[in-house]
Amino acid sequence: MPTSLSAKKRLRQEKKRTQRNKTVKSQVKTSIRKFQKAIDNKNHDEVYPRLQEAVRTLDKAASKGVLHKNNAARKKSYLANLYNDYQRKLG
Repeated sequence: MPTSLSAKKRLRQEKKRTQRNKTVKSQVKTSIRKFQKAIDNKNHDEVYPRLQEAVRTLDKAASKGVLHKNNAARKKSYLANLYNDYQRKLG
């Protein structure tokens, strides 16, 4: 347990930040999962909007500092490749 006042305050701040970061990371994972599910179900009308949503959430997470910008870029590249493969298979 922290004993100094500054250490106690740091602990409180850390808990708040951890909770916020968990929320954002969960949103990122959910949006990526929805995109992948749309591809698996071959739901043509839903695939591109889900990709846009996933990219948007990744950008927000990177701008908030929850994800490193290169990590977000790598994930966006992966999703774009999935989308391009999906488009090639269609026609």
